[in-house]
Amino acid sequence: MQVEILKKLEEDGIEFISLQFADLLGVVKEIIIPFSKLEDVLEHGLWFDGSSIEGFARIYESDLFLKPDLSTYSVIPWLTENGKTACFICDIYNHDGKPFERDARYILKKTISEIRKEGFEYNVGPEIEFYLFRKDDKTKTLPMDYGSYFDMTSHEGYRFIKEIIKSLKNFKINVETSHHEVGEGQYEIDFEYGPALQIADKLLMLKYTLKKIAQMHGLQATFMPKPIMNAPGSGMHVHQSLFDVKTGKNLFHDKEDKYKLSKIAYNFTAGQMKYIKEICAILCPTVNSYKRLISGFEAPVYITWGSMNRSSLIRVPKWSKEKSARIELRCPDSSCNPYLAFAVMLRAGFEGIKNNLTPPEPVEENVYKMEDNRLNEKNIDILPNSLWEALEELKSSKIVYETLGKSLFEKYIEIKTKEWNEFKMQVTGWEIKKYLETY
Repeated sequence: MQVEILKKLEEDGIEFISLQFADLLGVVKEIIIPFSKLEDVLEHGLWFDGSSIEGFARIYESDLFLKPDLSTYSVIPWLTENGKTACFICDIYNHDGKPFERDARYILKKTISEIRKEGFEYNVGPEIEFYLFRKDDKTKTLPMDYGSYFDMTSHEGYRFIKEIIKSLKNFKINVETSHHEVGEGQYEIDFEYGPALQIADKLLMLKYTLKKIAQMHGLQATFMPKPIMNAPGSGMHVHQSLFDVKTGKNLFHDKEDKYKLSKIAYNFTAGQMKYIKEICAILCPTVNSYKRLISGFEAPVYITWGSMNRSSLIRVPKWSKEKSARIELRCPDSSCNPYLAFAVMLRAGFEGIKNNLTPPEPVEENVYKMEDNRLNEKNIDILPNSLWEALEELKSSKIVYETLGKSLFEKYIEIKTKEWNEFKMQVTGWEIKKYLETY
């Protein structure tokens, strides 16, 4: 394949290569090399200093190597000045040639491989919400437009979204729908369903593309979960199903069931509900994430499931085709590292299958409006309400420890605990306004 890809790049007139990867927090990093260097990189990898990357290596063990995944080859459409630029997403290796244990992409690949041995292919389809703000505004949160849900976008917004959709095609990302969301300047992009590793790669490229093109329009694209108080948050609802590795059949479908879900689908749902508090710090990884997870904005707070119930943690959408049978996990947001998020979601669901877990009864009423005594009667638990609570759940999680491995697990907790401690020290404008004159 190496010979073919080099020939393809020559035919495409590529002069520069962007080698891309994600740090532990899911932030895209890149190293630019000339095309003439690529053959050597494909043979031997490209050395870089891992001690300078968030969550990677310590100074005395910092030698790491990037190796491009040739299947991720794409041409970056907006980088044509002074020569066309292509990109690859890379895997990360230690100096001894073994996979780097804190490479989130490796963690997902390993988890998928383990589950495939049991006959399952994990497919996902995320819904990506984001805000567009005007970059020249001093507040940093002046929306690009003042539209609402499904409104016809402004001419500026329409041009931007069209450019995004066209650009994403270069990265093999086929957008299915895009629309204005509830918040002013808030949009959603949904793209095709597929195997978890491919979708995680595409999520990385989608965020990279959105931010770069927004910059060219004098805008700031942000996936911050709750950038504006009392406005809708931005989530990353994830549709999920398991397919049979050999037959390609959707294993979540059962036409005889009320919800058209199979026993495997119910087991998977039960597993995610059982372990959701333990994996929440991976799916909702920032201090700001928990300002989205509050009642009243269609973000889940209670650990329930139901059909078409948007107050539930897990929703069963309506579908017309067997291959579309799926469940939707509604708590993740796009500040997560998608490789880690999909890995722990898959592990939690598989634990439900392995241990034959059964979910509680579905809840079809609006959970936000339930009285406390009704919640207690139904034994409805709640998600962590802060990053600190989520980290406390994570620290004792055996399944996350086994999924991430000791090194990444401990480093992740260390980084996120530091983030929480930094937040605790802040004196906010709200506190000044509330307390300064009163006391």
